[in-house]
Amino acid sequence: MSNNPHARRGLMLVISSPSGAGKTTLSRMLLDRHQDMGLSVSATTREPRPGEEDGVHYHFIDRAEFERRVSNREFLEWARVFDHFYGTPREAVEERLAAGHDVIFDVDWQGADAIHDQMPNDVVSVFVLPPSMDALQKRLELRPGSTPEKVERRMAGARNEIRHWRRYDYVIVNENLDTAYSELETILRSERRKRLRQFNLEQLVQDLLDED
Repeated sequence: MSNNPHARRGLMLVISSPSGAGKTTLSRMLLDRHQDMGLSVSATTREPRPGEEDGVHYHFIDRAEFERRVSNREFLEWARVFDHFYGTPREAVEERLAAGHDVIFDVDWQGADAIHDQMPNDVVSVFVLPPSMDALQKRLELRPGSTPEKVERRMAGARNEIRHWRRYDYVIVNENLDTAYSELETILRSERRKRLRQFNLEQLVQDLLDED
């Protein structure tokens, strides 16, 4: 335990949104401005795509190794997506939290639920909403490689994702990116100061009471 009276346990910041609402952009902004934060790196059984690095974008492992880790409860959460498996390694996250570093999770509502079930006292969950479905559709249409079919599929997925907004601790409406980021920063700073995350308060308070 640190002697620093302000030492704290890290938190797990789970950010979810429908595709195009801004969770990835907001996550990157946090990572750029907070050197003590890191992005959770998932393990997957799929092959690396061009430009992807093992341990940076994903931990690339085979099916047998993935199943071994599932059996040993080495994932906070895992899921099958089409023909491949994805999972969040537990050990690396727990080490970062104990060292006072925060970890960002860019997951859907199912992943958010699973992570919360595993470590409820460490999770802070934020759902990012678009200001309107029209605005969301326009953002999706402007994406490189967008087609009407892709937009339609993502809009259908967005409606399903939005239905689960009540599962989250906080909700941010991303009408203006700077405003949304400011709100996310406020949440982060407040949650960092919660009593349960501050290591040395018990001793500090006792020292205060023992003073003459």
